[in-house]
Amino acid sequence: MIDGRPHRRYALGLLAAGATAAACSPRARDGVTRLSFWAMGNEATNVPQLLPEFHRLHPDVEVTVQALPWTAAHQKLLTAYAGDSLPDVSQVGNTWVSEMAAIGAISPLPRSASDLLSDQFEAVLDTNTIDGRPVATPWYVDTRLLFYRTDLLAEAGHEAPAVTWADWKAQMLDIKRLVGPDRYAILLPLNEFEQLLTLGLQGNQPLLRDEGTRGNFSSASFVAALAFYKSLFDEGLAPVASASQISNVWTEFQRGWFSFYFSGPWTIGDFRRRLPPETEWMTAGVPGPIGPGASAPGGSSLVVYRSSPNQDAAWRLVRYLSEPSVQARFNGITGNLPARQSAWSAPTVANDPMLQPFRAQLARAEAVPKVPEWERIVTEMQIVAERMVRGEHTPEAAAAEIDRRTDRLLEKRRWMLERDA
Repeated sequence: MIDGRPHRRYALGLLAAGATAAACSPRARDGVTRLSFWAMGNEATNVPQLLPEFHRLHPDVEVTVQALPWTAAHQKLLTAYAGDSLPDVSQVGNTWVSEMAAIGAISPLPRSASDLLSDQFEAVLDTNTIDGRPVATPWYVDTRLLFYRTDLLAEAGHEAPAVTWADWKAQMLDIKRLVGPDRYAILLPLNEFEQLLTLGLQGNQPLLRDEGTRGNFSSASFVAALAFYKSLFDEGLAPVASASQISNVWTEFQRGWFSFYFSGPWTIGDFRRRLPPETEWMTAGVPGPIGPGASAPGGSSLVVYRSSPNQDAAWRLVRYLSEPSVQARFNGITGNLPARQSAWSAPTVANDPMLQPFRAQLARAEAVPKVPEWERIVTEMQIVAERMVRGEHTPEAAAAEIDRRTDRLLEKRRWMLERDA
């Protein structure tokens, strides 16, 4: 959506060609409205456990869940849009919301559903608001922060993780001296963009400029993030390695190959299941240049599609899944962090010390730019950053190269805005 209006040519330029769209679901037979609900991964597996109560409360609505793998979901939604065969409701990654809005696929929240936006984390709401209008309802949230070895940090002489970059660097240098030349202080896989993006969000300058039509990665704050990121490799604090070169994170974390690790709430379950009970670890907020830092809001939202003839029933389902008590129950089933802040008072959430730093981090989250090309932009950012780490670019040259690639990806957006003007 540009200037509040979906542009069909811009939208179709975002669609990938190929796959045959899914068949339409049955509608309203025998007085029962049948809703199709597409969900992904762990959510698709477990959301059926929540639906018997919904069916009891709404006996005139029947919900069928179709599971999509995360690796294919984005393409499936776009091809379903092109083939006019979207479901009534679906889960979408929060970073997909702007793209689905740009192509005019999703229904903005009706006024009757405005109360669903209360009690939410501000940055997540910002992500789901396009041109001043909310178009998606947060379902669960996540963000990235630090997992760390409490015992190794203590052995290095520190009681708690630092909150500034300078103090954090000092802690990592102390850990490196403790663990020796064959181990490291932090893991920053070179094929992942999230760690650098988190560092880049600490600045006071936006990542895009000129109404989201050009890169702003050459800003002083992002160049500082690139320089800090590069220094962690240059000083031997992080291995120059991609995730594919690591057998598995939990084994290497347990044996102390690294002590700090950026990740999200899903890692809590992984570590609890896979680490020996004697492994000492905890979660902590992201350090910033001068104090506690920001991070990007993640998670998934629920959207109702414009093409659905069952708008009333679809919004009833969204309302039910947005209830704090239902989200708290879903947390107990899946470990997903509730989007509604009041759900964090439920015992399964409030009594988990690993989760509390996430709530504080989400309160400091910063929304990423809301342009459909964003996921391609951060992929280019990661590619250039890896080349910088391997010695091909200085931080300043890397920033200029990321801007150049970003400007190329945003060329169509600039053309549409200029055409409107």
